Amino acid sequence: MNKAGIPRLGIILLSALLVCALCVAASALRPLWQTMKPNIAGIVWQPDNATVGIEGDWQKLGVHELLVQWTAVDGEAFVPGAGMTEAPVLPDWARIAKEPWAQDVIVGLAGFYSETKSRDNIEELATLSARLAKVQVPLNVTGWYFPAEVDPSWSRATELPALLATLPRPLWISVYDGANIGPDATAAWLKTWLPDDIGVFFQDGVGVYARTAPVARTYIDALRKKFGKNRVKVIVEAFRPQVGGGFRPATVDELKPQIAAYSGYSLYLFDGPHYVTPELVDELLQ
Repeated sequence: MNKAGIPRLGIILLSALLVCALCVAASALRPLWQTMKPNIAGIVWQPDNATVGIEGDWQKLGVHELLVQWTAVDGEAFVPGAGMTEAPVLPDWARIAKEPWAQDVIVGLAGFYSETKSRDNIEELATLSARLAKVQVPLNVTGWYFPAEVDPSWSRATELPALLATLPRPLWISVYDGANIGPDATAAWLKTWLPDDIGVFFQDGVGVYARTAPVARTYIDALRKKFGKNRVKVIVEAFRPQVGGGFRPATVDELKPQIAAYSGYSLYLFDGPHYVTPELVDELLQ
């Protein structure tokens, strides 16, 4: 017996009970942590010859959906049977379909690396996209994506509904506010012409320092108000400008607050193979 008058056996039993209680608490916190984690539903992939063998462990973040930005870019196809010049090496789509981060796939269609060229040739891209949409790929396709990005400064964006009418649904486009007209004005502009059966991926603009994540959140909220929760997804730019030109992966200290700002939305990291490294994934989980 110790000075407090508690038998040693009692101390042992009390310690055991305390350890047991801590274990139960930890178990209870695991699912709580899972619910608190941001809803990182997917990653974006811009296929190029450097990332044709796409690999990653993004499923650790909860990723289960892959948005393929395009299956043909600058006239070069990353799928067989499209009647186009094929990339030197094609992705192993059957292997990709088995990856935990690609259980659902939104298939991007025809695009150009140059935004200007895309906007000047939307008729051509729509025609090529209709052809690509008919190509069978061994993926669980949950939707399609038209790669020409829109913003309020692009006057020809209002021509898209007629051009995209023949493409399969569900169909998605991406939107940003390059003109900086504000969240409500951007949502209102989009509402005037976007068909009800086309969804929106909003590019947050944080990666190019166009705006902060809290400001980007106001855009996302405005879009949800106009189009509803199911038609709005968020592209989280997981990169930053690099000294000397180009871009680098965002650091964990840059990316965590950015992700946290969009709580309640389906988030897609742009882009996985180029910027979201295994090391960054582990840092995000710490």
